[in-house]
Amino acid sequence: MTPSTLPDPQEEPREQSATESPLPSAAPAPAPVPPEPVTTTAPQRKWWRRLRRTSQLTPADPERELAAMAIPAGPTSLLYRSPFQIGFLITLGGLVAFGLLGAVVALQGVLILGVLSLFLALGLNPLVEALHRAGAPRGLAVAIVALSLVVLIVLGAWAVLPLLTDQVNILIQNTPGYLQGLRENPQVAEFDRQYDVINRVSQMFTSGAWVEGLFGGILGAGAAIANVVFSVVVTLVLTLWFLASLPSIKETIYQLAPASRRPRVKYLAGEMFRRIGGYMSGLFTLVLLATGSAFVLLNAVGLGSLSLALAVVVAMFAFIPLVGPTISMLIVSLVAFSNDTTTGIITLVFFIVYQQVDAYLLQPRIFQKSVNVPGPLIVLAAISGGVLFGIAGALLAIPTVASLLLVYREVIVPALDRA
Repeated sequence: MTPSTLPDPQEEPREQSATESPLPSAAPAPAPVPPEPVTTTAPQRKWWRRLRRTSQLTPADPERELAAMAIPAGPTSLLYRSPFQIGFLITLGGLVAFGLLGAVVALQGVLILGVLSLFLALGLNPLVEALHRAGAPRGLAVAIVALSLVVLIVLGAWAVLPLLTDQVNILIQNTPGYLQGLRENPQVAEFDRQYDVINRVSQMFTSGAWVEGLFGGILGAGAAIANVVFSVVVTLVLTLWFLASLPSIKETIYQLAPASRRPRVKYLAGEMFRRIGGYMSGLFTLVLLATGSAFVLLNAVGLGSLSLALAVVVAMFAFIPLVGPTISMLIVSLVAFSNDTTTGIITLVFFIVYQQVDAYLLQPRIFQKSVNVPGPLIVLAAISGGVLFGIAGALLAIPTVASLLLVYREVIVPALDRA
């Protein structure tokens, strides 16, 4: 045997695989003896390891995990909240709501002036748009409209206020005589004998108690005049500001809607603005026609000395829908009847005929495209707005109802039809 074939004495004997064929030998190999199992003892854990094992978290409850997996994810029920937490949140919400309500009530006058100014700006916006379409920049168009409005107010006040003051004083001084003249009517005289109304009213105007009762004395009258002047100035300034920044206000409102629904919101908001502006423009036209007609009539029937004062009364009540023209008709007719029976009859007939023409000819032609509101809703809206917020509420009620009806017809009804 050569050295290359000699076995290495340090090499461990290699186990013979089952696939290898056993070498031929003279004697069979002895059966392998299974090794005895070796028993090992776990080493003793150190005391800090045992302490760490005992300080581990409690294993999770499988039933609780299965129950949590079965419940879909959603808002936490109130049953899992603390009663103290629920009571605190309810109390906090009530206090916030009460504070907001108190702030709205305290700022009611300012909010009404703001909304009224916005509506007036929408009413003047068609003039600005017409000038802009004619080629003038929007800033120049707004300046022209604003300057024209201010000049008109200043010239009107300079020309009308002295004459109006004189005529109002004459009307107040002659009111007791007008009331005494009503006693020539047998029905009025019989009514006065029972309730003594004419004497009471005459004494009130003669003594000046109506000023005390109406304004609360001289200080109250001064405060009322200052409040009126402040409201007019604030309304004028806000109207001009809204008119100048109306495009940016519209864009800000449009951006509050999602991008996917913005075209629809632009259409609805544009329709609302168009209806409000059309209503305000049409209302100014109707007031101008009523005031001019009353002024011409009063000068024609011989009441020229009181024509301007009574025309202002007609203009003031013409802003109140439905009931305003009737109230002004009664006041003017009462003054006309006090002057002369024939004059009173002519005045009363004229106002009755004019109201029919206004209701069935003028208003449908002016408001047929701008406001589409049923008659009962107009009545309820005007009365409700007047009760809540006075003349400004009655003025804003109809365009507000028109806007809500637009939302009902264009949003709510199609959604209900698709449901």
